[in-house]
Amino acid sequence: MTATVPLFRNYPYMKATAAGVVAVDGDKLVLDRTVFYPQGGGQPGDTGVIRLPDGSIRLVVDTQKSEDGQKILHVLAPGPGELVPGMLVDAVIDWRRRHKFMRLHTALHLLSAFVPGQISGASIGEDRGRIDFALEEGAKLDKDELQFKLNQAVAEDNPVQSEWIADQELESRPDLIRTFTARPPTGQGRVRLIRIGGFDLQPCGGTHV
Repeated sequence: MTATVPLFRNYPYMKATAAGVVAVDGDKLVLDRTVFYPQGGGQPGDTGVIRLPDGSIRLVVDTQKSEDGQKILHVLAPGPGELVPGMLVDAVIDWRRRHKFMRLHTALHLLSAFVPGQISGASIGEDRGRIDFALEEGAKLDKDELQFKLNQAVAEDNPVQSEWIADQELESRPDLIRTFTARPPTGQGRVRLIRIGGFDLQPCGGTHV
């Protein structure tokens, strides 16, 4: 089975796409392409709807990666309409929910740029995000100073850009890896980086503003 094309990776503001049904396994649907982000890196999987040719709608209640990481699984709620391989459908994300995640994810990257410590964990919810740091013993953070730096970075309207680095180059640049509990996935030949202005560059597969 071929891999799902992750349109969200290069087009995070894409809200819907036509797609072909590749496989249906119980409540899990595999499409040949998708705008749905699968759960990973602390960011929840997208929700939304699948529109069938007969006009019926199936709710997508979660999105996950397959065990081999090559396919994206759209978890469906029970509903009308039969999905079969070869069918052409419309995949539409819950954009309001996704945009919250994009804003929070980017904000956590900004925060990590100003905290002198390795990232030990992170999670994003619909109303707030959390990021954990392993600080050196005795290290202290000034909340007001952090808030000032964050607000300044936002006010400067720094560009958020994605770029790619070869697996071998990433191995030679350990400074790019800010997490020590989980390393970015390699084995595909290249890894995606997110750059924010001139002060943050790190591997990330999530969606950003």
